[in-house]
Amino acid sequence: MADTPETLTLTLDTGDVVIKLRPDLAPNHVARIAELANEGFYDGVPFHRVIPGFMAQGGDGGRGDGTGGSTKPNLKQEFSKEPHVRGVASMARTMDPNSANSQFFICFDDARFLDGQYTVWGEVIEGMEHVDALPKGEPPRQPGKIVKATAA
Repeated sequence: MADTPETLTLTLDTGDVVIKLRPDLAPNHVARIAELANEGFYDGVPFHRVIPGFMAQGGDGGRGDGTGGSTKPNLKQEFSKEPHVRGVASMARTMDPNSANSQFFICFDDARFLDGQYTVWGEVIEGMEHVDALPKGEPPRQPGKIVKATAA
């Protein structure tokens, strides 16, 4: 895994967020996130679900309604015992545990009820205040966006 990036930088319209990638927990999900970021898939994509005290969700390929994903195949779950707490980045999915594709969420607060049911792939190490500043709503009236995503 020498080629695995260590961080994902999300330049949001509210500021830069740096996420430490966790290939030790979810190597396939980290690879997918990095691949999509470096292909420009996340550039311009809104956070379509931002729930105070819970999480901010985005990554639907710019649709902005939560229904989109990449053209790549869905991923098999990589659940772990890593807790869903403030700053954790995890994959969104349908009721099928093996349906994660491109959408992800960042926890605002403890969401331990998600533990072992969603794939944790990273943790915010800088710029959580910029996630906190995203406009709230499902969807927000004027959603915050990922201006640029880069894995390095």
